Amino acid sequence: MPLPTLKDQFAALIAAPSVSCTQPALDQSNRQVIDLLAGWLGDLGFNCDIRQVTPGKFNLLASRGTGPGGLVLAGHSDTVPFDEQLWNSDPLKLTELEGRWVGLGSCDMKGFFALVIEAVIPLLAHDFKQPLLILATCDEESSMSGARALAEAGQPLGRAAVIGEPTGLRPIRMHKGILMDRIDILGRSGHSSDPSLGHSALEAMHAVMGELMTLRGQWQETYRNPQFSVPTPTLNFGCIHGGDNPNRICGQCALEFDLRPLPGMDAAQLRATISEKLRPLAERHQVRIDYAPLFPEVPAFEQAADAELVQVAERLTGHRAEAVAFGTEAPYLQQLGCQTIVLGPGDIACAHQPGEYLEMSRIEPTVRLLRELIGHYCLK
Repeated sequence: MPLPTLKDQFAALIAAPSVSCTQPALDQSNRQVIDLLAGWLGDLGFNCDIRQVTPGKFNLLASRGTGPGGLVLAGHSDTVPFDEQLWNSDPLKLTELEGRWVGLGSCDMKGFFALVIEAVIPLLAHDFKQPLLILATCDEESSMSGARALAEAGQPLGRAAVIGEPTGLRPIRMHKGILMDRIDILGRSGHSSDPSLGHSALEAMHAVMGELMTLRGQWQETYRNPQFSVPTPTLNFGCIHGGDNPNRICGQCALEFDLRPLPGMDAAQLRATISEKLRPLAERHQVRIDYAPLFPEVPAFEQAADAELVQVAERLTGHRAEAVAFGTEAPYLQQLGCQTIVLGPGDIACAHQPGEYLEMSRIEPTVRLLRELIGHYCLK
């Protein structure tokens, strides 16, 4: 059976639903995407290893050639949820519109795999002196369980890894980390006419937020990296829930927040500092305060500016390596010994948005760039 065309591969990947979401009602398996990629790559002579990470969630590692070095071209097979009514086209159907390929995952980032396959086809006649590995992971958009499982397994991959997240074909060598945490306060409810009848969880949370804002200010004074568009760490209060009626002392309150540390800031130390500030507040307000991560943290990422991969990517793209605020799987591949960068054809501004698209003008430059990277790491 002949391999589908680039456009048909792109369309098939978009048509295969693979939403990753923390809400079970919206979460889907990525198996259909993995099977498509394994089928195409297997037909091209790649050795395809599919591993289940959690029920219904799979990683694919396809390899051609053997050896200790080589190149990993990596990405995630899942997408975020979507609001179909906000799209002007079917999110799961490839639509060509005004020089763009529109569809869920076209930019972020299932479409990248079709471009990888297009790049590799004419190189298959060559002798691969070092391996080429194509990695498709699960659940990047929620728990990053696919990349975490790889890092925990500890199996070395290639000498260099390129993650095709949307960067506008500019190499990225740094990004911030992500901590998403929750603070639960249990006080004691009572009649609002007499404050002595209870212990307000809401007033205790007011004090907690004040301490967190003070810490945020201290961290922003201490840590700064001008290579980021937002050069300091950020802390965002995302949602808060508490109480049930104006005439009752609030007995419970919960806060969820997002902390984005710079490279060099240790997540365990940040959380230890927060815990230290919470203990005296619990005693002062006579409440119980529980503090825990919502998810394991995504580490901040930094690849040295003088790394071979960074210099090769800068030479091939004509752009200096930059820094971004969004998180990726890069730190997990780096833990496996890969020099790692993030470099892909999409634009982050349209990712996670209705009408997500890939500029068709990026297709040929991306395919050419991928061939040059494969040539440098695998064919020489």
